[in-house]
Amino acid sequence: MDDDGRGFGPRPEGGAAPFGPGPADPLPYEGVWRFTAPAVDASVPQARHAVRDLLLRQGVPVSDDLAQGLLLIVSELVTNAVKHAAVLSPTIAVELAVGAEWLRVSVEDNHPYRPTALETDHGRTGGRGLLLVREITREAGGVCEVEYTASGGKVVWAALPLKPARFA
Repeated sequence: MDDDGRGFGPRPEGGAAPFGPGPADPLPYEGVWRFTAPAVDASVPQARHAVRDLLLRQGVPVSDDLAQGLLLIVSELVTNAVKHAAVLSPTIAVELAVGAEWLRVSVEDNHPYRPTALETDHGRTGGRGLLLVREITREAGGVCEVEYTASGGKVVWAALPLKPARFA
């Protein structure tokens, strides 16, 4: 993604027109940040903390509810990559793109398997991570998708509308 978090990237309530200020006048918190991590269990909380810290450091005006939903999405997407892609993808990439009125988190790995949201037996633990991601994204008014990469891997992403926290 090379739009520095602005403009036409995947976002809630699609349409061709950009949100808010254009590339010439970005807000201080707009941008794209990407980091890689090994596909191991310890990367799940590390990715969640990195995204949380980035939101705070950049001053992204995100409500507590949206931040908590976003962090849960990060945890689920990284967990899925660690559990299901590590054999073919020893490294994963996490990207956070923030625009004036939206934010997008994505997790990329090199495994070609396209995950699907499964409804599972309520007696089973696990297996509902992508379903949870879809539900959180839908409730926030966002969109999520899985795309293939040119190298044969995939990117799973969720874009959420950025509704600034209201201060009294």
